[in-house]
Amino acid sequence: MSTTAPRPAVEDAPTLRTGSLGTADIAFFVVSAAAPLTVMAGVAPIAIALGGIGAPVGYLLAGITLAVFAVGFTAMSRHVRSGGAFYAYITRGLGRPAGIAAALLAMLGYNGMEIGVYGLLGTATQDTAHALFGADIPWLPVSLAGLLLIWYAGYRSIDFGAKLLGVLLVAETGILVLLAGGVLIKGGAGEGLSLEGFTPGNVLVPGTAAVLAFAFAAFTGFESTVIYRREARNPDRTVPRATYIAVAFLGLFYAFIVWTVIQAFGDAQVVKAAGSDPAGLFFSAITTYVGGWAADLMHVLIVTSVLASLLAFHNAINRYGLALAEEGVLPKALGRVHARHRSPYLAGAAQTVLGAVVVLAFALAGADPYAQLLLWVNTPGMIGLLALQLLAAIAVPFYFRRISHGEGVLRTVVAPMVATLLLSAALILVATHIDVFTGATPLVNTILVGVTPTVFALGLLLALRLRSRRPAVYENFASEPS
Repeated sequence: MSTTAPRPAVEDAPTLRTGSLGTADIAFFVVSAAAPLTVMAGVAPIAIALGGIGAPVGYLLAGITLAVFAVGFTAMSRHVRSGGAFYAYITRGLGRPAGIAAALLAMLGYNGMEIGVYGLLGTATQDTAHALFGADIPWLPVSLAGLLLIWYAGYRSIDFGAKLLGVLLVAETGILVLLAGGVLIKGGAGEGLSLEGFTPGNVLVPGTAAVLAFAFAAFTGFESTVIYRREARNPDRTVPRATYIAVAFLGLFYAFIVWTVIQAFGDAQVVKAAGSDPAGLFFSAITTYVGGWAADLMHVLIVTSVLASLLAFHNAINRYGLALAEEGVLPKALGRVHARHRSPYLAGAAQTVLGAVVVLAFALAGADPYAQLLLWVNTPGMIGLLALQLLAAIAVPFYFRRISHGEGVLRTVVAPMVATLLLSAALILVATHIDVFTGATPLVNTILVGVTPTVFALGLLLALRLRSRRPAVYENFASEPS
């Protein structure tokens, strides 16, 4: 049965504002979701401690893998116009049951990646207040205030969000460029600049697997370019361009910044420095090579980096919620679009309420906002999004076998097959090195890894239920908009 029958249009109802986003706007959303400053200052030191001076290569390899994935992914984006993004692609290639299961997995992935970060917002603000003013503030009011701020930004128009993210992204990448410039101008540590980290002997070490796991996690959310298709100008061109720009920028920028920080301490000393004080590595480097004022500014910009990531994921979740409400899978009310701002405002309100419930539940349980709220909620989200990327890669060749098209075999068969192999390896690396992400007990880690297959299985059951009880919803799932 066909999955591409047009869905009837709803007359006179407000819709998302079409033609609002250009290539740069979409790229801002995607790169902001990755939170480059937070990933570098908060996670890269651990990658250096585990993988040594070859750590930059891990980020390059992750970027190359996702660029290969993007070849087939963006080819499919020119043919699938549904607002359901990942789940629509998987439905077209692998069928409705897999697509409906992927929809639940997408909601898990994006919500997990956002809600957990409210714990990071609380702790990052605590650290900043203590570093700058010597003040100790509670994390919970900060996280709740963040929920309200992100709700309001998502309630406003997509143009407002794009402009805000553009400013925040320039600021957070700017401070990292400032650090890199200081290191390069002063020639690094005593032994000078070195490229030894790119030699096979320093890359092929036992810790490289863990570095790769961290590196793939650092790109989480890059594929969300396709979520903004309905609001993009000339989406057949802007969406692929934004995807490639995001992957290329993140891969090269991450590798460059990690390399420059290694140069700041020297090949012989950086692993020891990263292992003894991972949280302070970037602050120590920028204090030495730029000045104490820059370290203070970096503290502030880490908070804004977290806020930018939250807003980017919030907007992505809202559009998934809108699409699923239009499908009839979620309550119809969540499909309402604000008449003035053209935002999915009720989906945004529902997501904010969900976030508040989770944050308050962890707080009432006395959980640590970083070690538990962030890591325990983020980790299933990260694994879920990696699993979605893998399913989407598998779906591409199956989809193109069923339709007439002008795409070449490289885009429709070769690249998706290579991406399937590489993403399978990435998923295995993350799952088998889950302890370096969470620091939790084996039981907790088993539960966190098991959330993804459990949600996918529940999605398959939901598909069977829809097929038997709501056949019209099932038959029209992920259909093309009229």
